[in-house]
Amino acid sequence: MKKRVTLTFLRNTVHMPVTYRLAKDFNVAANIIRAQVAPNQIGTLVVELLGDIDEVEAAIEWMRSQGIEVSSASGEIVIDFDSCVHCGLCTGVCPTQALTLEPETFKLKFWRSRCVVCEQCIPTCPVAAISTNL
Repeated sequence: MKKRVTLTFLRNTVHMPVTYRLAKDFNVAANIIRAQVAPNQIGTLVVELLGDIDEVEAAIEWMRSQGIEVSSASGEIVIDFDSCVHCGLCTGVCPTQALTLEPETFKLKFWRSRCVVCEQCIPTCPVAAISTNL
């Protein structure tokens, strides 16, 4: 089972070795999509959990018992092609090459199947043509 979740850490839980515990105690792999974590501050982590359905659910329950807020991150990137100026700035920050420029036309192409919703493209767009439907 693969499940994408957002973890919100309070100041007292930000120091916990969560990904290590997920792997060691629950046999769940955690692919970090996006992280905004700093000492003594509220932090967020978007992760894709991969493992047996029962182990993933047990891992989520354990995180909640440790004071970590777990919420579903099932949204997706939306591009307003009417506003897009096809500048290509978003293609430079996309880690999965879900955003590319067509070589012949220099028009932006979005490969939804490659997108991991890391949201790095959103602040990069100079005309705010990229958003999320979370």
